[in-house]
Amino acid sequence: MQHAPARPKVLIIAEAANPEWVSVPLIGWSLATALRAVCDVHIVTQIRNRDAFLRAGLTEGKDFTAIDSEAFARPLWKLGNRLRMGEGKGWTMMQLIAAASYPYFERLVWKEFGPAIRAGEYDIVHRITPLSPTLSSPIAAKIHKAGVPFILGPLNGGVPWPKGFEAERLKEREWLSYLRNAYKMLPARGATLAHAAAILVGSRHTQSEIPAKHRQKCIYMPENAIDPRRFSQKARPADGPLRACFIGRMVAYKGPDILLEAAMPLLKQGRLVLDMIGDGPLLASLHEQAAGLENVHFHGWVDHTKVQEIMIRNSLLAFPSIREFGGGVVLEAMALGLVPLVVDYAGPGELVHPEFGFKTPIGDRATIVQDFRQQLEQIAQDPSNLPAMGSTAKARVDALFTWQAKAAQILQVYDWVAHKRPDRPAFFD
Repeated sequence: MQHAPARPKVLIIAEAANPEWVSVPLIGWSLATALRAVCDVHIVTQIRNRDAFLRAGLTEGKDFTAIDSEAFARPLWKLGNRLRMGEGKGWTMMQLIAAASYPYFERLVWKEFGPAIRAGEYDIVHRITPLSPTLSSPIAAKIHKAGVPFILGPLNGGVPWPKGFEAERLKEREWLSYLRNAYKMLPARGATLAHAAAILVGSRHTQSEIPAKHRQKCIYMPENAIDPRRFSQKARPADGPLRACFIGRMVAYKGPDILLEAAMPLLKQGRLVLDMIGDGPLLASLHEQAAGLENVHFHGWVDHTKVQEIMIRNSLLAFPSIREFGGGVVLEAMALGLVPLVVDYAGPGELVHPEFGFKTPIGDRATIVQDFRQQLEQIAQDPSNLPAMGSTAKARVDALFTWQAKAAQILQVYDWVAHKRPDRPAFFD
């Protein structure tokens, strides 16, 4: 009688993990909980996530441990919020604050779990969040010394601001981004990479920043995925003009104003309907830009559980963002059968291929407006291939970009570092 292979026992470090939030905390939660289906997982998270874990049905002590590092983290977080000068701005500033506070969190993790790691109670230790490649892991060396494989990632971030968008960079309070590369000189970064058994990289840019001597440990794996329960419907736009949507914060680098300017001829001709989903400082000026156009609909902020109800009215996601690390919204659109139209730069550019989407080159604002306008015109002139492209996009997500698929991919990484398979896994062409 054959026995099922033993499930690996994995300690997941996910300082940011929360099913009720978005962005990095939702990624941390989604990936950590997906791994519970294929591994024996214990999640270590920050105390601020404890109540959400309990509301989601996890059992404290058995399924997760909440580490209270607030005595050190909270004052620094408050300082960071004052220095960033605006909600959602100053991302590099907040990463600097995180770099100061995160080591204390890991120190408490080691105090709690170090004896169990040394005793061999875990087969793998996997740090999922923070995603930032600038944040070192001070316990990596201790885990390595204990003889337990340590996995880092997926790591993503630090995409350079493209030329011609210095004004947008300053609007985002990204002064410190000019100094971001200084983190590469920190000794802790080298030690973290040296003691990792595998490094999951969420973008080709992040992979390029890993020193050559460690790249044999790198596995390319975009960090975003979708929950099929949240994106369960299929695009069914009404007959008539082309319908497209924009989803994101209404800020300069996301390009909602670029989209409106590019789409203006089609909008004035009644050949395009736009759903603009999101809130932010540009919203008032966007209303002015679209004044008098009844075929532009501003929905404001929409709860992430209800966004698909608006998205499925469209056949196209028009998303001219010039600086996206991951591009989760692109996958969400594809999961519903929408065809993405993006700028070919960083995250979205890596997710979109000609079989199921459209990409325009990165350039200055005027170039992007021109190229987006031309592409929208071509699509509106002959939208007959959109349904087939949308079906291909959905199939791509179903095969590679659900959280279940992501967990299966990472299980192969676990087998590799545990020497249960000889070859380094590769999942994306």
